[in-house]
Amino acid sequence: MMQFIALGHAMPGKRDAAERRTDFGEIYARFQPDGAAEQASRCEQCGIPYCQIHCPLQNNIPDWLKLATEGRLEEAYLTSSATNNMPEICGRICPQDRLCEGNCVLEQSRHGTVTIGAVETYITETAWEEGWVKPPTPSVERATSVAIVGAGPGGLSAAEQLRRKGYQVHIYDRYDRAGGLLIYGIPNFKLEKDVVERRTDLLAAGGVHFHLNAEIGRDIPFSDLRQNHDAVLIATGVYKAREIAVPGAGLSNVFPAMTYLTASNRKGLGDAVPEFDDGTLNATGKRVIVIGGGDTAMDCVRTAVRQGAESVTCLYRRDRTNMPGSRAEVNHAEEEGVVFEWLAAPEAFLGDGSVNAVRAQRVHLGVADATGRQTPTIIPDSSFTLDADMVIEALGFEPEDITTLFDEPGLAVSSWGTLAVDDETMMTSMDGVYAAGDIVRGASLVVWAIRDARIAAQAIDRQLHAKTTDARVAAE
Repeated sequence: MMQFIALGHAMPGKRDAAERRTDFGEIYARFQPDGAAEQASRCEQCGIPYCQIHCPLQNNIPDWLKLATEGRLEEAYLTSSATNNMPEICGRICPQDRLCEGNCVLEQSRHGTVTIGAVETYITETAWEEGWVKPPTPSVERATSVAIVGAGPGGLSAAEQLRRKGYQVHIYDRYDRAGGLLIYGIPNFKLEKDVVERRTDLLAAGGVHFHLNAEIGRDIPFSDLRQNHDAVLIATGVYKAREIAVPGAGLSNVFPAMTYLTASNRKGLGDAVPEFDDGTLNATGKRVIVIGGGDTAMDCVRTAVRQGAESVTCLYRRDRTNMPGSRAEVNHAEEEGVVFEWLAAPEAFLGDGSVNAVRAQRVHLGVADATGRQTPTIIPDSSFTLDADMVIEALGFEPEDITTLFDEPGLAVSSWGTLAVDDETMMTSMDGVYAAGDIVRGASLVVWAIRDARIAAQAIDRQLHAKTTDARVAAE
């Protein structure tokens, strides 16, 4: 270990921007064994591993880096998967620059971070190839059952944890495929869909029951879940798009980000997508403007490039330093030809029936607000106009009104509209009903959804075990 003195920071091979603009394949190759071992060997094995501390899952990163260096890859995988239900997915899509890698001691000392995400992906892909990844087969089957609402990363992670304990797990999801945001929200160039599908296939092989095209509140009453199962976990995520309140917002060819990304991902999956085929949700030959500065905005601009847009511009009211999205994603987008209009906010959408331009205003970043971020202030008489044939709003997501959708007024919500839970158990205001992921914390990262789901699964197991014990004692 500690080879950072002799070896510099290196990523696996990255496809040229001109090539990757033409397809939706992932942009990075996988590490070869020697390359992965070399990069893992750069780890300092810190006494206080800041990479681990800043990982929401508290992954034992120094341990599996050392095992990878020594060629003990099966042990490295077992160590990695002990704390993470989807290491190959987190290795691809986590913003490592803000979490583990950004807090690596080597990065702070200007030696260049260990490439943790790429090594994590290499370890887990090797595990899949070697057959070390197994379905969650329990040693003892239990009669008790748990319903999980939502087949996204939170729901899938909780399902695996509970199934390993022997519970009968049933996942209900409104969509026709399991995976949630991983399938319909994230483009293939970041996460190819077979990577997600093999995870859901693994859970099904382990005995998890999937009920797809089943929307709770519409197709199945929430009360039925409570009656038919011993516990319920709500892991629906948040999908309600934030809208821009500017003149012209109702013009055609102005779309929420998820509408646009879902159409593209469905097309890639081979589905019939009429609105894509007729050109409505296809950016080919269009001047595209994406409004927003998070990872979803980066997904949209980079998707539009691959669809053959004439031009792609990202309009963001803050500067590069204050963007909430991954810096690496911004760099990838710039390499691929995306133009960034920093410190600019939309003033109005222009057009006669259909949008043909966006009028924007320049922004000055003023005094920091309560969150510590500088407050955007419009500069008077600074308007300018950008031509546009398609505008995509990527301003983030808000929770749907779960209490109304589920017809369950007993579910308490926060002032943000998210479900209120006990921080230690993730239980809602209703006994036996838990919640995890974005529906609790608001739009966030996949790794946080996995963390919340593991906490909730552990709490569900404790409660159901206690009930079983109490029932047995009462019977005796």
